[in-house]
Amino acid sequence: TSMSEIVITRKHRLTAKKARAAAELVAADLRQEYNLNFAWGEDGALHFDRSGLHGRLTLAKGEATVQVHLGFLLRPFRGSLEREIHEYFDQRFA
Repeated sequence: TSMSEIVITRKHRLTAKKARAAAELVAADLRQEYNLNFAWGEDGALHFDRSGLHGRLTLAKGEATVQVHLGFLLRPFRGSLEREIHEYFDQRFA
């Protein structure tokens, strides 16, 4: 991954329905913290964006993956954003 990208994959034991709800909670956490918009896409992924940042959260069986692309201005915050996403995953996909 480059400085402009965060990719986190997390294993979980949730049902598909619960994983989808957990993904929405992670997105809501990010919205609260970073003021992002999010919506489920036709591809089945949860897409989110704001100025300088966009990404998606995809669910597979027993696994959740978030990919975030950072614009130039947000790259210095990559480390803290990555830590926060890990924390949100810890809380929501426990």
